[in-house]
Amino acid sequence: MSGFTHRLAQLEDLSALRDVMARAIAQLQTGFLTPAQVAASHKVMGLDTQLIRDQTYFIVEDAGAIAGCGGWSFRATLYGGDDSVIARTPAALDPATDAARIRAMYTNPDLARQGVGRMVMKLCEDAARAYGFRRAEMMATLSGEPLYRACGYEPIEYISSAPIDGMCVPLIRMGKALTQD
Repeated sequence: MSGFTHRLAQLEDLSALRDVMARAIAQLQTGFLTPAQVAASHKVMGLDTQLIRDQTYFIVEDAGAIAGCGGWSFRATLYGGDDSVIARTPAALDPATDAARIRAMYTNPDLARQGVGRMVMKLCEDAARAYGFRRAEMMATLSGEPLYRACGYEPIEYISSAPIDGMCVPLIRMGKALTQD
């Protein structure tokens, strides 16, 4: 992970973030989903700009270019972006009883498997823990499942998205206790 830096995303980063996300969905889902499911994934996934406004969305950079991104949320929405077909719920969660949400994790395909995802995950977990959360949950893609399992997340339930252009996308709700490291 040498050379990677991180910062909180700003609204000015949206165009670059959306480019990395589109490339990650198109390239990193291959081998896990059919081409039709990959196409439908673009309407299920994406960035919820509420994360940027809440200052809970991180960018990891490599020489000033986005290597990866991801965030956490104290809001009820589990997944889905601004342009997705998923309804979002902005209600605040209670850290004493609810799980923080790990959201919108993407790695630049050119830098996959170089520790970027783990770095983003640690940033998110540390921030959620500092906010008072004792547990985190996410809605994982099949391609993300190996990383999340390696980071200690366990499957809670396997679901499929609502049909998009006649195609459902398989997803996995996963969770983890946020113990002190």
